[in-house]
Amino acid sequence: MSGSKSSAPASSDAGEAFSFTVHSMPTPSLDDKRTSSGRLKMLLVLLVCAAPVIASYVTYFVIRPEGRTNYSELVQPQRPMPADLTLMDVQGKPVSPASLKGQWLLVTVAGGACDEGCEKRLWLQRQLRETLGREKDRLDKVWLVHDGVPARAETVQAMQAAGAATVLSVPREALSKWLAPAAGRQLEDHFYIVDPLGNWMMRVPPNPDAAKLKRDLDKLLRASSSWDNAGR
Repeated sequence: MSGSKSSAPASSDAGEAFSFTVHSMPTPSLDDKRTSSGRLKMLLVLLVCAAPVIASYVTYFVIRPEGRTNYSELVQPQRPMPADLTLMDVQGKPVSPASLKGQWLLVTVAGGACDEGCEKRLWLQRQLRETLGREKDRLDKVWLVHDGVPARAETVQAMQAAGAATVLSVPREALSKWLAPAAGRQLEDHFYIVDPLGNWMMRVPPNPDAAKLKRDLDKLLRASSSWDNAGR
């Protein structure tokens, strides 16, 4: 008996019903990879450079309880020195603000004629630096003349004779965008402490207690000893 072999016809629709298209994800270009890598490296470099500074401030103001008993007023947030601050030396030559960085600064502000109060602050400024002993080379004295009157020559000579002294003229309006007195006070009433990065970070009370101010300076120099060296 002859038989016949039968099979179900393959449906062309079945194959089409289960077909799909796979789209590949876009591959990042070489330029994108380089840009991302460059940004990451820059961020790491900045973190490495800033880490010692951040650590010293954390140690001084957070970890150590006595750090909170500072005599001078902590400026929060700190105020970076303006890059466009107009400065001139006693010869009338322009001075870059960046040239002041790299050292702790004890700053006083006064007119060029330097009255009795100015003389007293300059004397105290000198004495404070000398009492720091071997650490004194990490602190510079700065007198900012803000009234357009040339600094009195005799006073400048006496100030510079003791070493590490800088006398610069700066317009009062420009200076007030960086330094500021306490409420009800004048710029001339205070010392201002500036860190080696150029940040104004402390304001000293008027007519300061020399012993208490020295303790502040000692603490700052001790807390920054791991990353700050004498000289610029």
